[in-house]
Amino acid sequence: MSDDPSSSVEIFTDGACSGNPGPGGWAALLRWKGVEKELSGAEANTTNNRMELMAVIAALELLKRPMIVTIYSDSQYVIDGATKWMKGWLAKDWRTADKKPVKNQELWQRLNAAIARHQRVDWHWVRGHDGHAENERVDQLAREAIKGLI
Repeated sequence: MSDDPSSSVEIFTDGACSGNPGPGGWAALLRWKGVEKELSGAEANTTNNRMELMAVIAALELLKRPMIVTIYSDSQYVIDGATKWMKGWLAKDWRTADKKPVKNQELWQRLNAAIARHQRVDWHWVRGHDGHAENERVDQLAREAIKGLI
């Protein structure tokens, strides 16, 4: 595994919903070698958790080669799912500890596949709405994406 800076990318993500469920948006900011790219999208009827997942999935799927990825998210749901829960869900055929189907299973499966393509994925939680510049930017982009639906 190389720690070559050209193989490292930072990703900042956020999701938002107007009502939960309701119209939702997601956004990601990717930073690679000093260059930034912004992504966003929206769905007419969704949940905040689904939008948080979509932000990470879209960013990871955009990368064209295996990278060392550092993800910054204000979603404890996404971070805990990726770092704590997913391994157990895989072992239990996408069932929870109480044997119920995992919510948002198709998105978790997409995230799992997207993670597997990369050399390493590190996760960092950031407090939302707390002045973190990149988190504020992706929050703004996610909310703007919702406005495009309304």
